[in-house]
Amino acid sequence: MAIVGRPNVGKSALFNRLIGSRKALVEDIPGTTRDRLYADVEWGDHAFVLIDTGGLEPTGEAGYAPLVKHQVEVALAEADVVLLVVDARDGLTATDLEIADLLRRSAKPLLLVANKADNEARRQAIVQFYELALGDPLPVTAHHGLGLADLLDRLVELLPPAAGEAPATGLSLAIVGRPNVGKSMLINVILGQERVIVSDEPGTTRDAIDTAFRYMDRDLVLVDTAGIRRRGRIQGGLERHSVLRAQEAIDRGDVAFLVVDATEGVTAQDTHIAGYVAEAAKGLVVAINKWDLMPPDDQTRKVFLRTAQQRLRFVPWATLCLVSAKEGTGVGELLAAGLAAGAAREQRVPTAELNAAMRRALVTHGPPSVGGRRLKLLYVTQAVVRPPTFVFFVNDAALLHFSYRRYLENSIRRGFGFQGTALKLIFRSRNEE
Repeated sequence: MAIVGRPNVGKSALFNRLIGSRKALVEDIPGTTRDRLYADVEWGDHAFVLIDTGGLEPTGEAGYAPLVKHQVEVALAEADVVLLVVDARDGLTATDLEIADLLRRSAKPLLLVANKADNEARRQAIVQFYELALGDPLPVTAHHGLGLADLLDRLVELLPPAAGEAPATGLSLAIVGRPNVGKSMLINVILGQERVIVSDEPGTTRDAIDTAFRYMDRDLVLVDTAGIRRRGRIQGGLERHSVLRAQEAIDRGDVAFLVVDATEGVTAQDTHIAGYVAEAAKGLVVAINKWDLMPPDDQTRKVFLRTAQQRLRFVPWATLCLVSAKEGTGVGELLAAGLAAGAAREQRVPTAELNAAMRRALVTHGPPSVGGRRLKLLYVTQAVVRPPTFVFFVNDAALLHFSYRRYLENSIRRGFGFQGTALKLIFRSRNEE
């Protein structure tokens, strides 16, 4: 079921009300939503997928208008029912008439929704929308949730019989990075379709968009996010929401694909994002994009990778992949690295082997003395996976120096791998529960 309409009529506010969350960005600015957003909705005994789309300007040729129009056309092709949202406050417009003509050609079941009908005068004025020849307009107020029950009742009457197929789930791969490094183009190449808008203008993607797909007989989910800017440069409103949405995508994902522009190298902001992924204890694969613009010799490749590894030395476990979203090269290796990082997050080390490895590490390099006292390791176990979490029981956790903590983590990695994922190490004193 697709929600369409001209810009700023309240489509995303209606989308959020119907799904019961703030998945779509909502601002009083035309063009806030540009890509298609999908969410599951349940009403009574019925369940369906709701699609939010960008503001449609059928005859617009400047800026994002043609790109948004293409996204809406794809949504219409996918939808079984269409919701045309108009603005009861502004009244009938020429753009509404153009969109109505477009929808009639689609021959899809359609409901006309007059949003912002929050007083009696506006509810009476919606008779003007009969000129669209799309049936009775339904008055609603998405902001206050008024009229939505009647709308949902009408919607489920138009739904085709349910297929009974459960939504695909699997390893979640979050595409993150600075603005305009090629994230949306990369996700389009991975999926083999124009799933999100691709533009040369920074900041094109503003929402986190989940797309389920299969690769190598595995169920995967790609999450495309808005570019994360340096905190000091984050503007209010949309950009602040977009950065939070990107961080939320990292938090709920399993592995992050950090997209880096090869022509600029690993920047300070790239390391900031990598640090956030590490803090969230997720998997990390660095996709060095636009490699087609770099000299093709081996020396360039070696120098670049050595410099990138130095810049990312605080996440030495991250995997680096050279890709070109424009030419589609390196994408298979990138996905393979993502799958490997996902598998590493599921790895569990037997307790006996883990304790034996840690005893060897202590013999090879003992902990430093602090005030005449020395850290003693009593026992270690892997508590959980995703992320792999190791609990060390020691005599006094206050005696642990950060450098020795890093040494113990490196010892675990040398003994058991875990390439591509962060680890969590927890130290508990003997008297702690």
